[in-house]
Amino acid sequence: MKTDAIFYEIFKEFPHIFFEIIGEPETNTDIYSFTAPEIKQKSFRLDGVFSPLVEFPNQPLYFVEIQFYKDEEFYDRLFTSIFLYFTQYQPPNPDWLAIVIYDKRSNERNYPLRYRSLLEPHLRRFYLDELEDVPDDSLGLGIVRLIVESENKAGELAKTLIDQVQEELPDTLSQRKVIEFIETIIVYKFPNLSREEVEAMLNLNLLKDTKVYQEAKAEGEEAGELKTKLKILPKLVQRGLSIQEIAELLELDTEVIRKAL
Repeated sequence: MKTDAIFYEIFKEFPHIFFEIIGEPETNTDIYSFTAPEIKQKSFRLDGVFSPLVEFPNQPLYFVEIQFYKDEEFYDRLFTSIFLYFTQYQPPNPDWLAIVIYDKRSNERNYPLRYRSLLEPHLRRFYLDELEDVPDDSLGLGIVRLIVESENKAGELAKTLIDQVQEELPDTLSQRKVIEFIETIIVYKFPNLSREEVEAMLNLNLLKDTKVYQEAKAEGEEAGELKTKLKILPKLVQRGLSIQEIAELLELDTEVIRKAL
């Protein structure tokens, strides 16, 4: 599985899952943005950073790394990347944490003593194979657990999660997004199966034929189209176009443009 990409998408779409993993479920995710910044000097790229919005400079930065194999140089690269990030981006936040998510404890290398001063105040480590210790009713942690679940159990867990999604999420658009994400994880876990075979395994072929699901899909596509149009707003404003001109160009209501600006 392309675990880095999967986790990036999970934390990008569902940031509350990250804060559940680290034991901070009450964190207001609206004050954070999640990115994967490139450290240009050394061509390093951090798996992800939860950085507070500029209005919240006293909230901590979270550097996120996903590690599913043993690497003797891992901590050297991790801390080097973090300090280069500080040099390049100069964040105002005084506090920071390095969050390392392992698939299992055995893939962690011995912690280098030269970094012992960073261990207690800045490093937090989590092991996905030990998530069985958390409550079974957490949908977010259930999705993360699916990533490391064995193939012979993954199908049943995925179907259980899909049922849970339909029970817990009243919004059909949110349901569709989460269900398609679960489906994507199963596609990664079973690369020899086609998308149609995965749908049959999870009984999604019946669900996707329903009117409610089709309406949610259409709504999602419409929202995606709107998001794409609004991305170019700054450039249009820089060129001196008025709200009315932008609305006509993008075929949107002027009130939508005003709210976006």
